[in-house]
Formats: sequence, structure tokens, C-alpha cells
Amino acid sequence: MVLAAGALSWALDTSAAQGTWTGTISDSMCGLSHSAMTEHGTKATDKQCTEMCVQHGAKYVFVTDCKVVNIANQNFKELKTFAGDRVTLSGNLSGDTVTVTKLAKAK
Repeated sequence: MVLAAGALSWALDTSAAQGTWTGTISDSMCGLSHSAMTEHGTKATDKQCTEMCVQHGAKYVFVTDCKVVNIANQNFKELKTFAGDRVTLSGNLSGDTVTVTKLAKAK
């Protein structure tokens, strides 16, 4: 399954599926947008915001096509490296949770 299969595959497929998707590594507090940081007068980049939120207990998430997907393996070493960045993620998707097998900066 590839991203071209569309966002419907995220919503309709409840069985585990391997795939590769492009999106952003964010955090469970901010999800789709880090605008709350700006609204509170803090000028932080998406990367800085994601790192701060994770330090305060949020979990890493993957955001694509206006959908927030949980990441099962929070200890995957490249999550911190690519926090706030646009990435290509490979993994196994089950429902609204993905287990990451590969992560690279999106081209």
C-alpha cells in the first residue's frame, strides 16, 4: 500500500498493513498544528515544540493527510532526530497506530 492509495486506506483498513507514507513527526499534544506555541507568545520551531512537548510527557505521532497516527515504538531512535520534520516513514499500520521500521528525511 502506498500513499497514493489515499487517506481512505487509513480510515478503512483495520488490519495490519505494511506501507510507506510521507508526513511529519509531531507530538500528541499538538498533533496537526504547533500554533498554540505562537498563541502563547513562544516563538518555537515545529522541531523545538515537538521536543518540548515530548519532554513534558507527550508521545511522538505521525501526521499525514490531516490525520494523526500514533506511533507504537516510541523508542525508535530516529524519532528524536526527525522531530518536527517532514519524513518518509515505512512501517506496519494497524488501525490508527503504526510501528515504524524505517524513517528518513522526505525529499
